[in-house]
Amino acid sequence: MIKNIIFDLGGVLLNIDFALTQKAFSELGMENALVKFSQHMQLGFFDQLDRGEISDEEFISKVKSEMPSGTSDEDIRQAWNAMLLDFPQQNYNLMLTVNKNYRTFLMSNTNSIHFPEYQKNLRETFGISSLDDLFEKSYYSFISGKRKPEADFFELILNENGLIASETVFIDDTLPNTRASASVGIKGLYLPPELKLTDLFTKDGYLKENNQYEQA
Repeated sequence: MIKNIIFDLGGVLLNIDFALTQKAFSELGMENALVKFSQHMQLGFFDQLDRGEISDEEFISKVKSEMPSGTSDEDIRQAWNAMLLDFPQQNYNLMLTVNKNYRTFLMSNTNSIHFPEYQKNLRETFGISSLDDLFEKSYYSFISGKRKPEADFFELILNENGLIASETVFIDDTLPNTRASASVGIKGLYLPPELKLTDLFTKDGYLKENNQYEQA
């Protein structure tokens, strides 16, 4: 019996478009932006920011080193935030319903530059104090110091909250992450681009019986 659901943020609850940041980087003069930053592979300092291993200023400096001289800090911030889109009303409504049926958690590879941007979006759109209001507990990579698909990130959530892996589902929009969750016994539920998060649930906020899970 499924009792717990761990949600990814970007690409699941929050709409994002990596291509917009790639385009913005290219327009600022970064060469081979598609190779240096993508959803599945990127230069090391992007991962370092996600883990909280470098500061905003250090990250911006490293990105600047890939840009022509004269590129400003604000140019970098705007390009980096370009990928962040909206948090759909239907996803917000879904979470209010799902929370009546399951213990819910957030697990996000994110960073200290993006964090205030989408928190502001949530406050202005839905009038809540924080994204954290929608979950029992939220886990952000730059605070936890861990990043998906690392197994110990999943184990941290299980252990801190007394969750049984076999009673837990993890929803993500990338297969390496759902497969990683399955490696520790969690049921991985991949959300492909052609589906919306609401497609995985009934109107009453329960996971649909025909969902296909990654399992160890």
